[in-house]
Amino acid sequence: MNQTRLHDWHLAAGAKMAPFAGYDMPISYPIGSVEEHLVTRRSVGLFDIDHMGQIEVTGAGADAFVSRLVSARVHDMKDGDARYSLLLSEEGTVIDDLFVYKIPGAWWIVVNASNREEDLAWMLALKGSERAFDAVSIVDRSEETYMIAVQGPRAIELLDLVSDAKISELVRFTSGNAKVLGVPCLVGRTGYTGEDGVELFFPADDAVRLWTGLLSEGEKRGIETKAIGLGARDSLRFEAGMPLHGHELSKEISPLEAGFKWACDLEKDFVGKAAVLRLAESGVTRKLVGLSVTGGVPREGYEVQDESGRAVGKVVAGMFCPSVKLYAANAFVEPAVAKSGTALRVVIRGKAAPAVVVKRPLYVPTYRR
Repeated sequence: MNQTRLHDWHLAAGAKMAPFAGYDMPISYPIGSVEEHLVTRRSVGLFDIDHMGQIEVTGAGADAFVSRLVSARVHDMKDGDARYSLLLSEEGTVIDDLFVYKIPGAWWIVVNASNREEDLAWMLALKGSERAFDAVSIVDRSEETYMIAVQGPRAIELLDLVSDAKISELVRFTSGNAKVLGVPCLVGRTGYTGEDGVELFFPADDAVRLWTGLLSEGEKRGIETKAIGLGARDSLRFEAGMPLHGHELSKEISPLEAGFKWACDLEKDFVGKAAVLRLAESGVTRKLVGLSVTGGVPREGYEVQDESGRAVGKVVAGMFCPSVKLYAANAFVEPAVAKSGTALRVVIRGKAAPAVVVKRPLYVPTYRR
């Protein structure tokens, strides 16, 4: 089991630990996942996300390579831009979802922990498939790079106070360089919570120094700042309508089924485009919807039925949502029952619990307001 550089700190802080993507990760701290969720919504949450992978692409032909690799448009990206995208199979299903950063002289691609090795192998295979990519360099920087997310409505306020540059001057979905508490960081104005904030990339040896420094500075300056585990990270992203690979997206799911056509630039060539176009022409047989559920906690794999009791889909994620105070699920269902307001049922422990299709996201991210 891999451990992050903050593993001992998490244990000393009383974190409940569990395996995740090959790492022993903090699921929650003594205040509990619900309170951690609410802290992030009202002030500042710190997330140890060093299990994520970072891959650097450089060299002649790198721009064309990245454009071919990912589904989103990248040729219009300027140095400092950051963009969400998908890595698709030839069958048009989602190998991974990722963030692409254009930084001076390189592309910086952030991938999910559980897919890091597969993503890297896929990139290397694509490089080897075309002579035009011979000079492209692909380097996994994950081991030497640490990643922390600083999220919440007061996150930028805190970072401005402890950085040598105005983090507030970075607009959403851009990046820049700054020293945070003296640590050189690539600062991405990105995140996975629906709140404002950043994701910091910096030398791994500085992990404890930066983490403990941010907690200390928050306390010193009267800005509530807490460590947040993966339990709250999941509920935060769920409320904000953000996918978790292996649930709302996977190698069995097309972006069209999951509502991610917007992440595919169909005006350019990319791996999987032909399959996406074929499905667009034939039509999807299932759609991702949100469900408000009464009478129990909806869990992954639970059956979704129409009012007559006919199976019409399956839950892929479900939980209590602290900000909106309801039990909710994401499920793939037949298109005929995917309209908001449709009454359905989720089978929980053998009993049909009332459910209704609701508009996603349940919590509108701050940058979309």
